[in-house]
Formats: sequence, C-alpha cells, structure tokens
Amino acid sequence: MKAFQDSTEHLGGCTACEDGQECVAGAPIHERFARLQDAYQARQSQQQRR
Repeated sequence: MKAFQDSTEHLGGCTACEDGQECVAGAPIHERFARLQDAYQARQSQQQRR
C-alpha cells in the first residue's frame, strides 16, 4: 500500500511522469510499485492454483 501511495503522490505532482515519461526521481518509485505489484499478483495466482 505504501508503494502505491508513494507512486500516486509522485505522479500527481510531476508533469513528466503524468505524460508517461518517468523522471529521475519517479522512476525508482514507480519501479518499486510495479515490482511489488507483480510479486503480489504472482502470490495470488499461486494461491488460486492450490
């Protein structure tokens, strides 16, 4: 949840990121959120298979 909040807050205040061009500060924030989201979805998928 924190990664999503950080990503959303940055996106709301950064015109470069709003236009789809991640800035130097925003790239690691958005990458962290994407990485954690992928891990969460993988866990959910694995649990559904059981």
